[in-house]
Amino acid sequence: MTTFNDRENAFENKFAHDAEMQFKAEARRNKLLGLWAADLMGKSGDEAAAYAREVIKADFEEAGHEDVVRKVSGDLGGKASDEEIRAKMAELMIVAQNQILTEL
Repeated sequence: MTTFNDRENAFENKFAHDAEMQFKAEARRNKLLGLWAADLMGKSGDEAAAYAREVIKADFEEAGHEDVVRKVSGDLGGKASDEEIRAKMAELMIVAQNQILTEL
């Protein structure tokens, strides 16, 4: 029975680790997206960093990433379409995952 318990604990630990890595990657992606959008809006420095934090917080409004798309789309006011924002999110997710993996 010990072997079974060890395997169960290993799977639970892996699941928890994977969920944590996914959460970190999504938060990093949202930060990068916020910085990208801030640049399109002409923000820089502390103002851009503050906006990136707002984008990160927007992701906690509902499940999925549509809350982030709505926030950024509304704030950009037509400077980028929803499709462009989603494409940028997909691109930045790869960047975010790579950044997190190199930090380990």
